[in-house]
Amino acid sequence: MAQDHSHKNYSHTQRKIAARGSHRTSRDSNRRTLSQNFLVDPRAVELLMTVADPAGTVLEPGAGEGVLTRALARRGAEVTAYEIDPLLAAKLSAQTRGELGIQVIRGDFTKAKAPRTEFAVVGNIPFSATARIVDWCLSAPALTSATLLTQREYARKHTGDYGRWSLTTALTWPWFDWQLRGHIHRTSFRPIPAVDAAILRLDRRPTPLVPHRDSYTELVRTAYSGIGGSVGTALQSRYQGVDTALHSAGIAHDTVVAYVHPEQWVNLHSALA
Repeated sequence: MAQDHSHKNYSHTQRKIAARGSHRTSRDSNRRTLSQNFLVDPRAVELLMTVADPAGTVLEPGAGEGVLTRALARRGAEVTAYEIDPLLAAKLSAQTRGELGIQVIRGDFTKAKAPRTEFAVVGNIPFSATARIVDWCLSAPALTSATLLTQREYARKHTGDYGRWSLTTALTWPWFDWQLRGHIHRTSFRPIPAVDAAILRLDRRPTPLVPHRDSYTELVRTAYSGIGGSVGTALQSRYQGVDTALHSAGIAHDTVVAYVHPEQWVNLHSALA
């Protein structure tokens, strides 16, 4: 099971940021409407940079005021920063004009064309756009990794931190490793969101764990959409030799689908092939 490895003490910084966040302005309200929560804690920025270890071409969704944009460029990355808010995009573009390694694009990151050569994605993403941004990353053939600051609940759900696994994680596991790599307290943001955040790291595997995507996808989708809730019941109507395959994969017949580890799906697929 993936674990949250971050045990940094942000208490002093959190108190200062919380004090600053106690008086919200109309601009703060606009930011909340646009799901904008800017990272203002330097130690949180450093932790994100350590996990991301940026190099080469990096795309940044939701650049905001450019805190991460500049941090990425300082690490030597060639950053293309996307910002959907026209005012923020114009401001960041003007402030970084002439700085090496930074290009600012006004627009929706999820509508951008992915580079054809290898690249990474790093960003403090709007919580409301998390699923769309993750889907974009998973579908980009040249993506090597994505390091995303997401709602903590989302990161825990998709990395098995609750002991169960999402359909998205199970479907993509043979091609991507999902890890929860750190906790960021809500007071590290401005305005302060209602929930804490976490660092979600996706890494493309150099070699897929299964050779046939279609048959693997069909297996997992059949199980997750099946009647009865358990793996055995869901699969018996579609596959032969289910009990033997389940035993080989180390899965009890009555295991609830969400509690099957992604590695077990890989083994089950191999046993049923």
